[in-house]
Amino acid sequence: MGVYWAIAVRSFRRFSTYRIATLSGAFTNTVFGFIFCGVYLTLWEQRPNLGGYDVTDALTFVWLQQGLLVPIGIFGARTTVELGERVRTGEIAVDLYRPTHLMLWWLSMDAGRAAFELLARGGVPLLVGSLVFDLRFPSSPLQGFAVGVALAFGILVSFGIRYLVALSGFWITDSRGLEGLALVLSLFFSGTILPLVVFPGWFGEFARATPWAATMQVPIDVWLGQNLPARALAFQLGWIVVLLLIGRLATVLATRKVVIQGG
Repeated sequence: MGVYWAIAVRSFRRFSTYRIATLSGAFTNTVFGFIFCGVYLTLWEQRPNLGGYDVTDALTFVWLQQGLLVPIGIFGARTTVELGERVRTGEIAVDLYRPTHLMLWWLSMDAGRAAFELLARGGVPLLVGSLVFDLRFPSSPLQGFAVGVALAFGILVSFGIRYLVALSGFWITDSRGLEGLALVLSLFFSGTILPLVVFPGWFGEFARATPWAATMQVPIDVWLGQNLPARALAFQLGWIVVLLLIGRLATVLATRKVVIQGG
């Protein structure tokens, strides 16, 4: 495991070099936080307790959402985008020659990236939002611990989805079209546009059962106390097992299929 830890550390250092981009991103997330707050305040003024959220919950959701977009990889992440590009160009052959497991290598890369983004960008929008609005925070150390685990699980679920999309290039030649579809699904079903709790009936139940819900909606609900930690973590863990097992199978099948595009 030492080699994977080293990979994660080097990935953390790599992303920490992009200081101006990180500051610009945090500023952009903060601006969008205020825009979303205006929209949510109008919506919750018309529909108090919409989806079981009060106004404080809704505003807290906004600032947590803006802080977690990049660490979780809702818009995709540079690490898995690079993996998809290496599959497309044939450079993945170099990765397959390494005496490491392909999925664990890229998981370590993504873990280092996510750790840096969480530390550097995750807390800035929340800090700014808490200075302007009355937000909700975990009420006990146990709840705070559950939030930390839920965040880690959310990143793992996100990686599992993004890894499968990247590996699809072994069969469909170019994964960029599927990346675009995955982005749309991620934006809608993760809670980026609206909290999934506002969707009623069978559609709401379906949305909250998807793996994308486990990436951001579930960790935020644990933070807000809207979901029992044990049930929430079990839901995330179930999707982690499913996605990583499929990822393992896809890796085995991919290594048997040599497809080199332009490399």
